[in-house]
Amino acid sequence: MHVVIAGGHGQIALLLTEILAAAGHSVTGLIRRPEQSEDIAAIGGRPIVIDLEQADTEHLAGLLASETGGAVDAVVFAAGAGPGSGAARKDTVDRAASVLLADAAERAGVRRFLQISTMGAGTVAAPSRDEVWAAYLVAKTAAEDDLRARDLDWVVLRPGALTDDPPAGTVQLGEPPVGRGEVARADVAAVLAELLCSPAVSRKVLELRGGDDPVADAVAAFAPDS
Repeated sequence: MHVVIAGGHGQIALLLTEILAAAGHSVTGLIRRPEQSEDIAAIGGRPIVIDLEQADTEHLAGLLASETGGAVDAVVFAAGAGPGSGAARKDTVDRAASVLLADAAERAGVRRFLQISTMGAGTVAAPSRDEVWAAYLVAKTAAEDDLRARDLDWVVLRPGALTDDPPAGTVQLGEPPVGRGEVARADVAAVLAELLCSPAVSRKVLELRGGDDPVADAVAAFAPDS
């Protein structure tokens, strides 16, 4: 399987790259900064430098179709403006870059699309939260809405509060609402890897937090024949 990850240098993306590469899959990481290339190559991925805030659909579709080193089976949107960014970049990265990747995937004939969203997407930020958080929820909600309207084999994954804890290997995965809670980035990556290997799980919005179900069982529960 060949997977392309947008936001390939993010923490979850790097963990996912390592999991997939160790299992023998090909992984291409789309990154904004050339100096990030070595980190991806060191764990078995192939970096491509492209700024998703500046790229157009035709160029990105061309990468998916030909320049990533072989047919692409799936794309993962793991990009984000990140901490310290303002409201404007929540829109240009968390929403617009996801829309761009989905447009490019459709044009290149790549049907499988996993999107990392956030717990709280689909709701309005509480008045006590700042404008940047509110803009983040608006952007993530809009990105989800765009993807859900497309004829792709999509899955939206909404993790809870992220931690750097070691992987537990067990999670709680469910359709909204699951309820807020923490989850290790390593477990998010493991769930994404399992979803990539489970094409029958499709057109679902799933929320994720720490729990007691082994990752493979948690994902398999959403296959049509489960």
